[in-house]
Amino acid sequence: MTTADLARSQLTKARVRLTVLDVLMDQRAYSDVVREAQETVELALKAMLRYVGVDPPKLHDVGPTLHRYRGRFPEQVQQHLDQLATISADLRQERERAFYGDVDFIPTDHYTAEHGERAREGACFAVAAAEALIPIPPARPA
Repeated sequence: MTTADLARSQLTKARVRLTVLDVLMDQRAYSDVVREAQETVELALKAMLRYVGVDPPKLHDVGPTLHRYRGRFPEQVQQHLDQLATISADLRQERERAFYGDVDFIPTDHYTAEHGERAREGACFAVAAAEALIPIPPARPA
């Protein structure tokens, strides 16, 4: 397996999670949408880093790493790195709250359709950016 193969694998996993986000939105499970969107973004951005030869850190927010290695990305991707880093940071901040909550913070009561849609849009943007960078071969016939 090569680094590019691992990047493609991570992108594939991120793409599958996008379909899960739609199911969670349909179920009005908005805190779960936020949590899964964060993981989707993390996978997509780590795939991008791997594809350009960077071993991503074992952190949930790799936005700073995108900035550090900006020069390794083609111009069409570089123009979106600030937005991708912001999406990553915002979702990272919500990761644990959306999943665990706290005594004074009930995730199922706090998160709304607006939160879910914003998280889903961020995940879609991150996956689209990764797809623009990483070629995925066509599926093999069954």
